[in-house]
Amino acid sequence: MTMRLTILLAGTALTVAACGKHDTTNDMTANNAAVTDNGMTAANGMADENAMAPAGEPLTAQSFANAAAASDRFEIESSKLAAGQASSAAVKKFATKMISAHTESTAKLKGIAAGMSPAMTPDDTLSADQDAALSGLKDQKGAAFDSAYAAAQVTAHQKTLDALKGYAASGDDAQLKSFASGLIPTVTAHLNMAKALK
Repeated sequence: MTMRLTILLAGTALTVAACGKHDTTNDMTANNAAVTDNGMTAANGMADENAMAPAGEPLTAQSFANAAAASDRFEIESSKLAAGQASSAAVKKFATKMISAHTESTAKLKGIAAGMSPAMTPDDTLSADQDAALSGLKDQKGAAFDSAYAAAQVTAHQKTLDALKGYAASGDDAQLKSFASGLIPTVTAHLNMAKALK
């Protein structure tokens, strides 16, 4: 089933890559820092030059890889903020898991991309929306940060899950489709973990 991948994985741009393992200690998704009316448009995303395919069209291998890489980078950077700005121990613990999971995911994605023929280099450039989402989180402290971070994680993981399912079903590269498919259970687990933070 082809899903519309009109997600501008801006902040959590496809936390996709970060949830590389099938355990709840890894998180993917979610480069989300701000929740907007349309979900992850401003919370998760990728650079404008890596914009998603038009509605109804699946992502290409390069755009999927870019979205995943940007998502990982956003997730790592936004989660690092939790160490000094979160007040909740649960949020800090979750953020630590996200950093670890997305670092692992990035390494796995780069390995797959390097082995492709021709080799591909994922672009982890953050979009303007991702930069704005990070700026928004940087301005928050304590309980306000906890709430904004948790909301961003829920939005990002849901959008990432949708994107993974879409690429797994209709992507144009078998290795990346397998990568996306393998992340679905982990991202689902991380989405549930993020919901529990609220």
